[in-house]
Amino acid sequence: MLSQFQLKLTFMDYKSMSKKIILGLYLLLYTTFAVASQQPKVAWYRYYDSRGIANISTSVSPNHIRYGYEALDQNMQVIKRNKPYNVEADIKQAPKRAAEAKQNASDLKLKQAYNNSQIAQQKKKDALTLINKQLIFQQDQLKQLQNDRILFVRQEREHFRKGESVPAQLKTILSNNQKNIVTKKENIQSLQSSYRNTAAEYDKIISRLKEME
Repeated sequence: MLSQFQLKLTFMDYKSMSKKIILGLYLLLYTTFAVASQQPKVAWYRYYDSRGIANISTSVSPNHIRYGYEALDQNMQVIKRNKPYNVEADIKQAPKRAAEAKQNASDLKLKQAYNNSQIAQQKKKDALTLINKQLIFQQDQLKQLQNDRILFVRQEREHFRKGESVPAQLKTILSNNQKNIVTKKENIQSLQSSYRNTAAEYDKIISRLKEME
């Protein structure tokens, strides 16, 4: 156990250390405040008109923007210079700014929808897998319709061979079968086109996301 004398020494060292920490924090705050207070503050705005005459005010007017202006401190020292506003240059840049704004909005939507290229790649895979399943289903149905048609045509030819008229029901079946085959082929072409377009669209999305990463 520590003696009372040692305890007093320990307590005195602790108090001394605390004072040093407080003093250090005070000096840090003082230095920060001093540096901040030394930063020049804008007091005046000056521009030169077409005759070269200096105009000074405490606020920025349209003429300041038109001719370009200087920000001055209380000692009339230049803090910052701003170039004059050029109407023609601004008009020429308008299409570029509009395109950039449109691209930024598009990029923001991509970020919100996909976050990164890896997620977009997975969504591409999922979308193409779904389309491919639909495509396979339609192709299987087309194959079945074509096999059915072979059977129906054989029945029709058998009636021809026997010199019999083709029953109305068989004619209807053959007609509907042909319509369904045409419809299935159109569906397959539409799905194939959708597959290509979806892949191309996701490729663009993935490429853009990679550029932003």
